[in-house]
Amino acid sequence: MEVFKRAILQPGPPENFALKTVQEVIKPQKQTKLAQDENQFLENILRMLLQEFVSAAVSAEKIMQFGQSIDSNETTQGHIPRLLDIVLYLCEKEHIEGGMIFQLLEDLTEMSTMKNCKDVFGYIESKQDILGKQELFARGKLVMLRTCNQLLRRLSKANDVVFCGRILMFLAHFFPLSERSALNIKGVFNTSNETKFEKEPLEGICIDFNFYQTFWGLQEFFSNPTSISHAPVKWQKFTSSLSVVLNTFEAQPLSDEEGDANNLEEEAVNFSIKYLTSSKLMGLELKDPSFRRHVLVQCLILFDYLKAPGKGDKDLPSENMKEEITSCEERVKKLLELTPPKGSEFLHKIEHILEREKNWVWWKRDGCLPYEKQPIEKKAVPEGSKKRRPRWRLGNKELSQLWKWADQNPNALTDPQRVQTPSIMEYWKPLADDMDPSAGIEAEYHHKNNRVYCWKGLRLAARQDLEGFSKFTDHGIEGVVPLELLPPDVRSKYQAKPNDRSKRSKKEETKGSAHQVEENQIATTATELDGDGIRTDTTATPMEFDGASVPGTQGGTPTPEELHKHSSDTDVGQEAGQLEAEAEVEAGIIDGETDADVDLDTVG
Repeated sequence: MEVFKRAILQPGPPENFALKTVQEVIKPQKQTKLAQDENQFLENILRMLLQEFVSAAVSAEKIMQFGQSIDSNETTQGHIPRLLDIVLYLCEKEHIEGGMIFQLLEDLTEMSTMKNCKDVFGYIESKQDILGKQELFARGKLVMLRTCNQLLRRLSKANDVVFCGRILMFLAHFFPLSERSALNIKGVFNTSNETKFEKEPLEGICIDFNFYQTFWGLQEFFSNPTSISHAPVKWQKFTSSLSVVLNTFEAQPLSDEEGDANNLEEEAVNFSIKYLTSSKLMGLELKDPSFRRHVLVQCLILFDYLKAPGKGDKDLPSENMKEEITSCEERVKKLLELTPPKGSEFLHKIEHILEREKNWVWWKRDGCLPYEKQPIEKKAVPEGSKKRRPRWRLGNKELSQLWKWADQNPNALTDPQRVQTPSIMEYWKPLADDMDPSAGIEAEYHHKNNRVYCWKGLRLAARQDLEGFSKFTDHGIEGVVPLELLPPDVRSKYQAKPNDRSKRSKKEETKGSAHQVEENQIATTATELDGDGIRTDTTATPMEFDGASVPGTQGGTPTPEELHKHSSDTDVGQEAGQLEAEAEVEAGIIDGETDADVDLDTVG
């Protein structure tokens, strides 16, 4: 014990001397970790030392400040916090058993008064992160739960509300969310919490005693909501009593001045969980906004319990009961909103809390499933098994890789070595090599069978080689390949033939002349024809001639008989030309169909 007393007075952090002190006292078999009997011996020494410090403290002195010492940094710290820091460090580094610090804290709270317990619990709150580590939590969680429960039993639920709340908040953070030790799984209510009030009126008190009894009689239903959920008689009694109270609140609204007169922030310091029930205070309590809010919030909690989710059909309220609950709930919320100060904000917060409470109810009725999700371990894929096809974030591998490149290399768009759009000759080179018979590439391995390759090539040709793109209709994808890339024997198949070009132009000319002849025939009056017709140029209009073209005029003005004869001869020539044109058009169409069939056979 003397060795530990000297160690407590040493300046500096515990890691400088803690392990050395333990080795000096215990002389363990191992240099870094104690055996079970060694841990038990050390625990007994530390508990005796702690008891000595507590008993040496003066009754009026705070035990957490007992024996303050000044270290090299001129900071003061009591002997007991210093001892706890040393033990906590040794437990954290697993030099001693991890539950030893929890045992010392339990002993300290049992030996301390309630005033000193607040300081002890403040130390526990400051070390919450270290105490909550897995290596310490697994060894001391039950001891810490027992310590907190003992403190709660010693505290007054009416006068030590804040300290009780600190303990409950610590337990909520210290234990995981799925811990079931603090849950009321069966939903049992504390029916022993009775509200006692006067049964007979007092003399000289001007108050409606019936209202007084009706008002405080509601606490019986609030303390045990299950008594009204299955008893229609009690439900009717509750709704009638509640209606009387709500009517009184509505008839006596509170003004803003009365709300400002009661400073709720100052009142929260001396907040009591139960109000006094004396009939002498009834008139003053009705004018207290916090008192009204307390009662109205109790009503909302009761309604929320009756409508709680997850119940069976037999536990749900009836339709008439649902309507009455909805009606009363609307009246209560309206009164909360009208109660100063900041009634709307207060109502909004209460609704938010009740909504969150529904999730808690669902979780308990589903069996308190754990919230924590353990990290997924990567399973080793056995050799020879079929690998699963990867799922790409942006639809396919190319787009996903493009996104990664842009993310990893901001200069991807300006890099001279970046992948660029190829030229027409470069892109179609693989397909041209496939089309060369001397290459000996089988048809199933041709690039024309790759749909993505062909689709990209057509997009490229539509932008850079429109003439080649137009050949796709007649010759397929192989016709889009530039002729310069093809060998001579293959190039002739896809090169335009001269006779095809002349036929195409001749077809266009004959179609235009036939259309012109039809217009001339409509404009010219039909006459009888004598002799053979004279072949004339069908592209000329009826007025495009000079005097030399008409026989017998000799450069002069033609006579009417000559003009009539010339017109008849022209009509005969036009009809003859039209017949020849139609014959050529038919022949051209037949030839065109034959050529097209030959080209398709070649492509196939």
